[in-house]
Amino acid sequence: MWILWAVTALWAASFSLIGEFLAGQVDGYIAVYIRMLLALLLFLPLWRPKRLAFAQQWRLAAIGAIQIGVMYLFLYHAFLYLTVPEVLLFTIFTPLYVTLIDDVLFERKHLPAQWWLAAALAVVGAAVIRFNTLSDDFVIGFLLIQAANICFAAGQVLYKRLELGSERNQVHVFALFFLGATIVSSLAMAAFANFDKWPSTTLQWGILVWLGLGASGLGYLAWNLGAKRVNVAQLATMNNMLIPAGLLINFAFWGQAVDWLRLALGGAILLASVWLASRRR
Repeated sequence: MWILWAVTALWAASFSLIGEFLAGQVDGYIAVYIRMLLALLLFLPLWRPKRLAFAQQWRLAAIGAIQIGVMYLFLYHAFLYLTVPEVLLFTIFTPLYVTLIDDVLFERKHLPAQWWLAAALAVVGAAVIRFNTLSDDFVIGFLLIQAANICFAAGQVLYKRLELGSERNQVHVFALFFLGATIVSSLAMAAFANFDKWPSTTLQWGILVWLGLGASGLGYLAWNLGAKRVNVAQLATMNNMLIPAGLLINFAFWGQAVDWLRLALGGAILLASVWLASRRR
């Protein structure tokens, strides 16, 4: 579990950088492509194709394409229909999708009711923190965000269940994960990006380098390695811990206002969901 907690803190700080220095200044599709390309370049020198069967290599590339590439395609399209608070609110359902996909695709018997309860609590806790008044025409955006949530959840579950050998072996084949993500993100950039918003300052490029090598490269590797070490309920509930972590980072570094009562109540519910998920192996 400590790996998932560490990556949560890493991603929370990274989202804060995106909000402060990239959002509205650098096109989202361009930013994602640069991040995926840098992460791919990070792992290419470590790539050892002979460590994995050909069929498994294609499955790993497909997982990266789905978990990151297609997910971001849906996510950024949703911004055409939703406000930022609505986007953040609608991402809270990911724990349920993680649990559902694992139950439907991989479990010979249904998952324990305790794990479903933990996933539901994670959604409730995040909703307590993030719920705001919705706009009148949010339905299309809501559906796009759910498609993004399903892609991200499916990628996590499929990676968790894919036989890849030891953790060292996974490091040596992880370039394939970002190969799939880079191909999809490059197509999305070509189709939808506003190239007038290409990164233009040293600060923007510095942040993108960090996001590509650190948050994306090392972050996704660590998250997926961590996913193989925990049960599916722990993985599901940890998906929403990013919400309170991100708010705390924004308050600590940028002084953004926080509704402390809602954060405390929702955070307590989220912690309870993680605790409940961890009680059964």
